[in-house]
Amino acid sequence: MSENKTNTTEVTKAKDLDLLNKLKALPGGLVIVPLVIAVLIASFVPQAFQIGGYTTALFYDGNSCMMGFFLIVCGSTINVRQVGMPLYKGVIMTGIKFLLGIAIGMAVSAICGPAGFLGLTPFVFIAAITNSNGSLYISLSSQFGNATDTGAISILSLNDGPFFTLVALGATGLANIPIKSLVATLIPLLIGFIWGNVDEGFRKACAQAQPIVTFFMTISIGAKSSIWTIIQAGASGIVLGLISASTAVIFFFVINLLLPKKERNAMGAAIGTTALNSAMTPAAVAEADPTMAQYVDMATVQCSTASIITLFAVPFITAAFDNYMRKAQKGIYSPEGWAHYKVAEAAK
Repeated sequence: MSENKTNTTEVTKAKDLDLLNKLKALPGGLVIVPLVIAVLIASFVPQAFQIGGYTTALFYDGNSCMMGFFLIVCGSTINVRQVGMPLYKGVIMTGIKFLLGIAIGMAVSAICGPAGFLGLTPFVFIAAITNSNGSLYISLSSQFGNATDTGAISILSLNDGPFFTLVALGATGLANIPIKSLVATLIPLLIGFIWGNVDEGFRKACAQAQPIVTFFMTISIGAKSSIWTIIQAGASGIVLGLISASTAVIFFFVINLLLPKKERNAMGAAIGTTALNSAMTPAAVAEADPTMAQYVDMATVQCSTASIITLFAVPFITAAFDNYMRKAQKGIYSPEGWAHYKVAEAAK
């Protein structure tokens, strides 16, 4: 009897496709895959999203509702118990990331105007650069950082979602973002923050729900796009990704200047990413300022492409800076140290 039960369990496991974890394992899978599926349906069978009822409400009109839920999930990951150096690092990283995104957006606006260049608007630069890939940051901190770097994610998580992008666009005048819209964005974030800090079970449930929310929210975004948008955004998205990844160099040097010597490492470079969920930000911005709606389709795909580019590039950049710092600490870059290093390498 027990043997039959074991065989049944094994068959069940064999039939389990485990699609969610497979999507999570793919670089940007939770954003890119549903986005492409939705865009293909919207391009060739658009009536599928217009059936009405719950189907249309979820897959076509559901972006605002899903974004609110997503902000609750993001807020739940911010741990108020993290204090001291993790708090300091998180504030520095979040602040520098935010300020650089504003600076680049304003520079593009001043030089190229609202249309930007190569199809990249000032709005999309701010959307891509003001946030970062928290999952990748945590992964890199386990190899190139320490516990205080990992703890900094509690503050760095604040740049998930559209809030900082909305603040930046409103502050620079690049978009008309009413105070009410900022408050409306902040409320679900605060709900998640408060609930997640008083209820560990809720925080864990949100962590498990985030991939599912991301998947279905991305479908509702892609449902309003077309396949031609993705094709047109290909080159510009790559350019955006390369520019975003190059900011890792700036973050590395600036952040280390602001840290005590014993806390300096390569983790500043690890925030030079564009978050996977940045693809959802343009739609949220257009919700606050309808005049930005004309940019949403292109900006969504550009941010998606940029997130993939930085996902691959930034780990290599962080590793290179880590190697540089290790050699510098050994005095290898001094004339005497370099000669000793070459002799040691030749002897291996």
